[in-house]
Amino acid sequence: MKNLITSKKNSKSEAVFRPEVVDVDFEAIECIADSPEDPEEKSQKSKIKIANKIKLPDFMKRQKNSKYPEAPSVSLDFNGNLEQNRLADAQQLLVKAEERLFGSNNLGRTEDEEDKLLRDSEIFRERLKFAILDSFNEENQETLKSALISILQEEAQDRRWAEVSENQRPIWRPTECRQKIHDPLLKTLVETRLKNADGQENKADKLSTSLKREVCRTGKQVQKDLLIVVRNLKECYPADFDICRTYAQLYHQTFSARLQELTRSSIEFEDCAYILSWIKIYYPKDVLKHKELEQHINSSLLGPLLPEEHLKRLEDQYFSCKENEVRNWLSNAFDKEVDKWSDGFEPELIEGCYFGNLAVDVLPLIEGTVKEVNALLECESKSWSLLCLLDSSLLSYGTSLKELVKRKQENIPKILRDSLVNIYVFKNYVQKVENFFSEDTRTTRMSILMDLRNICHTYFLSRIHKELKPVYRKLWTQTWFAGNSEVVEELVKAIEKISNDFKDLKPACREELLAELHVEVMVEYVRRMMKRKLKLKDKEKQEAAAEFMSQDSNEICSVFVKLGSKEDWLSKILPKLSEILKLQDPGSLQIEIATLARDYPDISEQHVLALLNLKANISSSDLRRIKGCLTDNRSPQESSTAFFSKVLVKRKII
Repeated sequence: MKNLITSKKNSKSEAVFRPEVVDVDFEAIECIADSPEDPEEKSQKSKIKIANKIKLPDFMKRQKNSKYPEAPSVSLDFNGNLEQNRLADAQQLLVKAEERLFGSNNLGRTEDEEDKLLRDSEIFRERLKFAILDSFNEENQETLKSALISILQEEAQDRRWAEVSENQRPIWRPTECRQKIHDPLLKTLVETRLKNADGQENKADKLSTSLKREVCRTGKQVQKDLLIVVRNLKECYPADFDICRTYAQLYHQTFSARLQELTRSSIEFEDCAYILSWIKIYYPKDVLKHKELEQHINSSLLGPLLPEEHLKRLEDQYFSCKENEVRNWLSNAFDKEVDKWSDGFEPELIEGCYFGNLAVDVLPLIEGTVKEVNALLECESKSWSLLCLLDSSLLSYGTSLKELVKRKQENIPKILRDSLVNIYVFKNYVQKVENFFSEDTRTTRMSILMDLRNICHTYFLSRIHKELKPVYRKLWTQTWFAGNSEVVEELVKAIEKISNDFKDLKPACREELLAELHVEVMVEYVRRMMKRKLKLKDKEKQEAAAEFMSQDSNEICSVFVKLGSKEDWLSKILPKLSEILKLQDPGSLQIEIATLARDYPDISEQHVLALLNLKANISSSDLRRIKGCLTDNRSPQESSTAFFSKVLVKRKII
């Protein structure tokens, strides 16, 4: 007991003492004798050296090459070795005493001798515990190495005594130092270090909530300590301890237990998001995948930080809050945009074009949130479902546009130009991410956006057609037939003038608007032709009209192509119709009409009859045969470029 008191008094100085490395001379240490034998055979047995039973581990061999000089060959007693932190040497002296008292059926040992050995063994184990608990003290590394050697020696001694009957062993055998002392102490050490983690040192004290500060403080301490394990403690331990994995598992379990405790009750959204960020981002990437830790820690064996039910509750809470957040963002952004549409509002122009601030403001918020949610939930389909919240806002936006165009405000054209840019940006973004959604969802969302665009286009195109109406009225009249080039030239100039009025529209939006105007001008041209105000009574007039039609097609389509229209298919319609006007043979007409019906499945019987009625010299019987040919040769498939369905003609039955 006196020695124990002396040991405790000296513990403070020992904690900072860096001992010189002492090589353990295993050849000189004698082992315990075999189990008790017959007295006649005892004298035949010599003592067995412990070196024959213990293989020298590699890490112990390394100590001979330590940076510390070898200690002078001085024989120290048990207390002297403890004072010098030479736990392995102290343990070997205990083994010698144990051999002397219990080996070879030494019946001469006294109770005082056994008590002293027991007390010394207890003192040794206390010092062993202290060395383990002080593992993270850099100045304790040599003491720790000696302690680990002593644990291996204790295990060897336990194995030796396992061959002896229980009633012949010392009462403290087996000591099971690794299982009963080392491993539990590591768990205690880890729990204590995480509990006492310094928030200021880990820069956690600047965070906004107490829960955030604790999670950050604990997580940063895990990283810091595991780096110490890899950099320092790994070299102290023999390989079979697998110390990096052991510490990683202990820190993981302790961190997990604390997170479970923190999330057991209801927490605020901000804290919920922060915990998820640690679980999904910081811990797996910054801690487990740290460049110095990754090769030493198999993170796949650690398991999740939170049980599935805990994690799902956090994820559901987080996603629900994010949904509400995005919904509110969208509602506020669209309401603010609509509120600006009062008379006198001037949308922003950048480099002479309307900019579309609404889409530019809204989409980065949505995309940023989608990325954030996907990072924390690791579920793309769920993350991208946030974009579905845009649908209701777009529908509401469409309602506001319909109300706007009914008003009489001077700034409506400017507002609609700005809206077209917003709609175009929204449409492009939706198309870019369409693979994340079902076909039905994509179709519905694109339909909403096309409806919005149509509101704006209809407003502009209706006014354009009103402006062009005087020229339209001249088409396919005697005036047109007499001076064809003049009428179409007037139409082309009017179109060019109108296009100049939209120079402040974003080029892509202007091209879309003019492409639709291209279609509608061609539709109006054919509609005027099929009104049958002009009768072509003979072959010469029919051929002349056909030639005029081809020239008109070239003039009209050329100007639209120059303005950016990509509707090339429109250039083929009038030439095809002109061929029908030129043909005189009923059989050839049948073939040409059949081809037309195949290429344009939306052409109706009324369209064909209106076209043929221009040819005043065709008989009623030929008309009926051609009509039958049309029915037989119509393509059952829908055309991707419907045209004739937009041409309204009066129904006339022959």
